[in-house]
Amino acid sequence: MADDITSRADAAAIKAAGLGYQSGFGNHVSTEAVAGALPAGRNSPQRTPYGLYAEQLSGSAFTAPRSENRRSWLYRLRPTASHRPYRPYAGGALVRSGPFDELPPSPNRLRWDPLPIPEAPTDFVDGLVTYAGNGDPAVSAGTAIHLYAANRTMRDRVFYDADGELLILPQEGALLLTTELGRMSVAPGEIAVIPRGVRFHVALQAPTARGYVCENYGALFRLPELGPIGSNGLANARDFLTPQAWFEDRDAPTEVVQKFQGRLWTTTLDHSPFDVVAWHGSLAPYKYDQARFNTINTVSFDHPDPSIFTVLTSPSELPGTANCDFVIFPPRWMVAEDTFRPPWFHRNVMSEFMGLVHGAYDAKAGGFAPGGASLHNCMSGHGPDRESYERAVTAELKPHKIDNTLAFMFESRWVIRPTRFATDTPLAQLDYDDCWDGFTKAQVPGADAS
Repeated sequence: MADDITSRADAAAIKAAGLGYQSGFGNHVSTEAVAGALPAGRNSPQRTPYGLYAEQLSGSAFTAPRSENRRSWLYRLRPTASHRPYRPYAGGALVRSGPFDELPPSPNRLRWDPLPIPEAPTDFVDGLVTYAGNGDPAVSAGTAIHLYAANRTMRDRVFYDADGELLILPQEGALLLTTELGRMSVAPGEIAVIPRGVRFHVALQAPTARGYVCENYGALFRLPELGPIGSNGLANARDFLTPQAWFEDRDAPTEVVQKFQGRLWTTTLDHSPFDVVAWHGSLAPYKYDQARFNTINTVSFDHPDPSIFTVLTSPSELPGTANCDFVIFPPRWMVAEDTFRPPWFHRNVMSEFMGLVHGAYDAKAGGFAPGGASLHNCMSGHGPDRESYERAVTAELKPHKIDNTLAFMFESRWVIRPTRFATDTPLAQLDYDDCWDGFTKAQVPGADAS
């Protein structure tokens, strides 16, 4: 039996916990915290080892194609079905869900300052703030984009999302995520994905924490196809880590907060839900270090579309058109000849929500701070600000490395609609459009010079 560390997040406790991982993305994993806890040859035998309860966790339809079928068998001390009715949760006032219809959609470009750390004691659940989203969890399409800011470890509380899987991207302060299938330590520069329905606890490994969350209602995130790139490059399956089985046998009141169809609900168990002694299958939490991303770039002229920076994709029914892509802009070499090297001016059919983990973004000279965010919706013109443009067109084009930076983007086929909070908050930069002021008109022979 493992030590209970749900209320302790210091480094000594984490080391004593003996965190362990298995590599590979979407692999079938078998892991047990007690030898002999996994049944041999049968998923649900008449008598399980140690009298454990067998439970299947399905992340896809039973009859989904084998390549897309994701499920795991869990062997636990008590059945998940044993709980009292849920009732509405009084917190989470700034959590929203699709359909995002608080306000009419706007074509305006938006940018926000970082979400401040709260002054009152606030854990991960109560620190969630929804900025934007699209689609509807009721029809399993779209996403919601949240930011979080917290200053306290969750106390005798766990959370799960019945509406979608959660991609958690810390920007400040590492997190220790205890889940039903094991534990993961996730630091800025890494991501963690928690499957739909999996209960988890968030312990802060620093006094404060802040970051981003993409709630994916649609098809599960997966590695993108590589096409002409070939068999290697971008994110490699071996670099994704899944936790090994871990459990605690603790009889104490534990609040369970769940998100269901856009609302938060709560009930209380008389025990810890982290009582899975063994599990096997292909549906599990996982983490990924973005420093392991194998960046692809040009070695001649121009530069390819930003799709070459895709880490994970949630596909839609239209081939090549994502419900949501998770894209990063990590350190990389720039060597292209006679090329405007920052992102060019563009208008996209896809909509883009960006964030910055650390450093500076090469298309913005200022205003886009770590922990901040921006939204450029379908066909809204955007690109480098004037200062970045002037610097790029006058630069000596020798090879140089974009270093000490990590930006990311959630890109979707659906228009991303901001919440009322995102529109009305004083964190919104009302002068964002000004960064494109001052561009001089090109001087074309025969054009009006006025």
